[in-house]
Amino acid sequence: MNNETFKYYKDYNNYKSYINYKMENTTIAIPVVLREQIQEFGSKGEKYSEIIARLIKSARERQLQDLLMDETDTISIEGALAKAKKRWQ
Repeated sequence: MNNETFKYYKDYNNYKSYINYKMENTTIAIPVVLREQIQEFGSKGEKYSEIIARLIKSARERQLQDLLMDETDTISIEGALAKAKKRWQ
């Protein structure tokens, strides 16, 4: 086997081990009121871990949107063009 073939074979073995990996579970204590609030975001038969994962994904997307849409320290296009024209005249 040449080195290139061995490289892919080695990666495959690592992947094969990874797909058989099972995440470890834990128990967390939360108030009943919070548990009920989490249930409001879920569907019948949906696991708490699925609901929480979806909420986390949504929160991350919202954080990214807030970051990208933040207008702090920005100027309008017209302002930028006026500033550029003034600077380069």
